[in-house]
Amino acid sequence: MAERRLLVLFGSQTGTAQDTAERIGREAKRRHLRCRVEALDSCDVANLIHEPLVVFVCATTGQGDPPDNMKMFWRFLFRKNLPAGSLCQLDYAVLGLGDSSYPKFNFVAKKLHKRVLQLGGNPLLPVALGDDQHDLGPDAVVDPWLVALWDKILALYPLPPGLEIISPDVRLPPKYTLHYLPEDSPHPDSALLQPTAPRGAPCELHPFAARVLSNQRVTAQSHFQDVRLIEFDIAGSGITFSAGDVVMIQPQNCPEDVQQFCQLLRLEPDRRFVLEPTEPGTSLPPLLPQPCTIRHLVTHYLDISCVPRRSFFELLSYFSTNELEREKLQEFSSAQGQEELFSYCNRPRRTTLEAMWDFPHTTCAIPADYLLDLIPRIRPRAFSIASSMLAHPERLQILVAVVRYKTRLSKPRRGLCSTWLASLNPGQADVWVPLWVKKGGMKFPCDPATPVIMIGPGTGVAPFRAAIQERVALGRRGNCLFFGCRHKSKDFYCQTEWEELVAKGFLTLFTAFSRDQEEKVYVQHRIRENGRLLWELLSGGNAHVYLAG
Repeated sequence: MAERRLLVLFGSQTGTAQDTAERIGREAKRRHLRCRVEALDSCDVANLIHEPLVVFVCATTGQGDPPDNMKMFWRFLFRKNLPAGSLCQLDYAVLGLGDSSYPKFNFVAKKLHKRVLQLGGNPLLPVALGDDQHDLGPDAVVDPWLVALWDKILALYPLPPGLEIISPDVRLPPKYTLHYLPEDSPHPDSALLQPTAPRGAPCELHPFAARVLSNQRVTAQSHFQDVRLIEFDIAGSGITFSAGDVVMIQPQNCPEDVQQFCQLLRLEPDRRFVLEPTEPGTSLPPLLPQPCTIRHLVTHYLDISCVPRRSFFELLSYFSTNELEREKLQEFSSAQGQEELFSYCNRPRRTTLEAMWDFPHTTCAIPADYLLDLIPRIRPRAFSIASSMLAHPERLQILVAVVRYKTRLSKPRRGLCSTWLASLNPGQADVWVPLWVKKGGMKFPCDPATPVIMIGPGTGVAPFRAAIQERVALGRRGNCLFFGCRHKSKDFYCQTEWEELVAKGFLTLFTAFSRDQEEKVYVQHRIRENGRLLWELLSGGNAHVYLAG
């Protein structure tokens, strides 16, 4: 009988595709299939020719781009020299996650489906196109598609005699077991986030711990929005970047939330443990030291401030000893309960930690082994780099608006990364931030004669500050910037810097202060007023236009 094994590969930017891939992995285990779930860039693509059965789960990002963790796979798959029949032994299915308000809706999934078909793959089902815009989200498409997928797979790979599908009432084992170390075992010095000798360019698995040099508020104290210009020391990191590039920052949870979480789950923050995979062949989570303390796990790894997904409530329902709580959790994890889950979680942006408060009997019964199955890891955040190495060698600056807003919940919602960054005070003690740099989507012209028109209202001006610094350092004039904010006196970022460059003839600046007069004025009004100049730059000067929000 053919070996019953399934490979689930995902390309995920925000974690939704990974969450769906892990759901398919759990459903495969219930059907007694040997199943691996991996990011597309973590798998050896050349081995696809030996795989009998693969499900691809892919998100589409930006303007029809593949997520970061499948970019290498994408390049390989579209190589011209791949033979036409190379995947003829492969049964496959593609599940796409996208948003129909974008023109290139589910572009990556459609293109992947077509390419695997070209290479001889045998599709089990038409490509599924999950849509964020649907009232029930992507699950409206995913749920029925998965029912059809399991029918197809079980027809090809029937259950071995004497085995039944494991009932949804039965809890599956955790991915890892957590072994506590005896309290008196020796402690290695935990210099977990001190600068270390760089191994190649820093990346997500090996970030560089950059010292914060300054953290300056650039809006008036009376202004509602707190915006920071933060400078990092990247000397010795091997990091290089140019205008338009992006810095990725790995944030952490605040000490109060960590303490609350440990109290709720009755965990001892300083207890040390090692992780062991339940199944051979499962790799340990990268970025977690072994041994590790509970405090480190909750501070740096578990995303307790994210809005929990449906899978969170599904797993939580298995631990519930309280009937009322269990019924509510089961409702939230059912297809019928998705609208109610949306208004409980997504609409008010309720966090995982807050949801745990609402299910106290269940929360205190969560076995520590399941923490990594229950709560996703903290994702890195991307910021446009707001400085040029030509103007500030060995330094990297970002312009950060601190995210804080109200929903119907009494406590204001706060952005995890921006709130943490704003709280860092390099004047009190040395503080380090784990970061690495990625190529950005903006490329500025190489020809020094090409004029550049930049439209950057608010913190959208960040990449243009980098571009203008870079171009001025190279002696390039032709820089035209449209900047907009609310008040000249409150949130005109980098005002002095721009005014000096205007005086030296390096910059043409147009400003729109929307609230400084009766009728609101925005950058688009200034563009219309200066239409003739812009047209001359575009038609006569071949100007490039850049827009950042």
